Amino acid sequence: MSQLQGIELGYTYDQLEVGMSASFTKTITETDVYLFAGISGDFNPMHTNEEFAKLTPFKTRIAHGALPQSLIAPVLGMKLPGLGTVALEVLCRFRAPTFFGDTVTATAEVEEKIEKRRWIRMKCTWTNQRQELVAEGYALVMPPMAL
Repeated sequence: MSQLQGIELGYTYDQLEVGMSASFTKTITETDVYLFAGISGDFNPMHTNEEFAKLTPFKTRIAHGALPQSLIAPVLGMKLPGLGTVALEVLCRFRAPTFFGDTVTATAEVEEKIEKRRWIRMKCTWTNQRQELVAEGYALVMPPMAL
């Protein structure tokens, strides 16, 4: 890690090793879902109307898929590789719904170092408090440069 104007940047390409991982955990609340609806403009009643949601296969409201998916951002941007990282691509396949009150852990693991571009491919997983896989995918990132 190196510093830029008192800010400690994340791991550089040379410092990263296959197998390194980091996680971020958050409980998804009703407030989170409504704030996300306001930010995204997605007011689908599956997320915001309990009476409507009772008629769906889930029988209750669920969080937007992109809400738990967004929990990978603090992992990549704050932990691993960390500050100064540029996300180039994030692919996510949803596997299970996230219900209000679920605690989701987003984890990224260094899977491959791409020497030609000095990029990192990271395996991403999202699990809930029951260790059920909520989503899986990968991120392609450009870690911070050494100063």
